[in-house]
Amino acid sequence: MSVDFLILFVQVISQTFIWIVIASSLLSFFLSPYHPIREALDRIVAPFLNPIRNLMPNTGGLDFSPLILILAVVLIARFLVIIIQSML
Repeated sequence: MSVDFLILFVQVISQTFIWIVIASSLLSFFLSPYHPIREALDRIVAPFLNPIRNLMPNTGGLDFSPLILILAVVLIARFLVIIIQSML
């Protein structure tokens, strides 16, 4: 297995997850919580967002946990790419 393939795999998975988080956040404004698409996205994203929501202070009606999750995914993906590149 090539190092380039592993790097590409990490990048594709992280970008896909980021887009799922963005879609889930945007659809929460427009779709009912019981809509099948929103339920499916929430099943994917909620296990990652709930611990962040528990740690963050109450900011009124704004939920910054998706932003924190996206930043965490970007940082973890970059860290993994650096580790993979160092295996050369």
